[in-house]
Amino acid sequence: MTKKKFGSLLLVASLVTTLLFSACTTGGAGNAGGSSSKGTIKVGVVNNPPSESGYREANVKDMEAVFSAANGYELKTAYSLKNDEQLQAAQGFITEGVDYLLISAAETTGWDEVLKKAKEAGIKVFLFDRMIDVDESLYEAAVVSDMSKEGETAVNWLLAQNLDEYNVIHIQGAMGSDAQIGRTGALDAQFASGKMNKVVQQTATWDEAEAKKIVESVINSGDDFNVIYAENDGMAKGAVAALDEAGISHGINGKVVVMGFDCNKWALRELKAGNWNYDGQCSPFQAQIISDIIQGKKTVTSKKIINEEKGFDAKTLTDDDINTYGLGE
Repeated sequence: MTKKKFGSLLLVASLVTTLLFSACTTGGAGNAGGSSSKGTIKVGVVNNPPSESGYREANVKDMEAVFSAANGYELKTAYSLKNDEQLQAAQGFITEGVDYLLISAAETTGWDEVLKKAKEAGIKVFLFDRMIDVDESLYEAAVVSDMSKEGETAVNWLLAQNLDEYNVIHIQGAMGSDAQIGRTGALDAQFASGKMNKVVQQTATWDEAEAKKIVESVINSGDDFNVIYAENDGMAKGAVAALDEAGISHGINGKVVVMGFDCNKWALRELKAGNWNYDGQCSPFQAQIISDIIQGKKTVTSKKIINEEKGFDAKTLTDDDINTYGLGE
């Protein structure tokens, strides 16, 4: 094979790899298998896309701000809501020879082999935002929210409202994700006990438009409901749009209790205005904790590092809460 043909093949292979993993890079070029000659630390981040939600947009921006060239990093990113595509991206980063692999998994299962390969290659793995079902020896630490506690906090708040009956439209996030499993669990327990009635339980995969369709379908069916439990703010927004179009009141003093998660500022303003009733906090800021561990500024004393979070009631929410805990603008 001629040098010209060999060079052309290498170029094609490089382009295919770039397209397959949809990765973008910031910072200086590094050497495969380790940090560059300039001392930059190569980090590969496998995440959900910023378009998923306001939470994810804030999460992505936080990662990009912390793992920047100015802070001594070369950042490579890959985004997908599909577990198989995330697995391919992670394998690609291992092949490229990143120093650290950071993962917010679309699903909790299927990661064992990839993480074993990372360990064999000497690449240290951090989980963020979401847990996955692997042996903890395969990762350095997991900086995550306690999704089960988020669900329990929300359901306990709902029980404390002492409604005469609970007829619930349950709009789930992406099935199999840590967030969906955690936020679903506490509500499922109430359905099983008979304290709450499941009018419908369906995934909208974090999508506002899909959530709107689910609620429209229930309204058209004539089934009675008085609670919407949406597993993120965007889906709650879609649900409320369906209520408004049908002329159904909601929020404080309304017929339907509206619940969301993530605490986007716009969502908290809906609470403050009395249009929604509850929003559960989910912190998107894990990057600095991971960076401090990488750079030796923080010691890992537990494999699981939990972000402290709370739930907000429309009747007690303050402007200071919105400014302190709200995401975005």
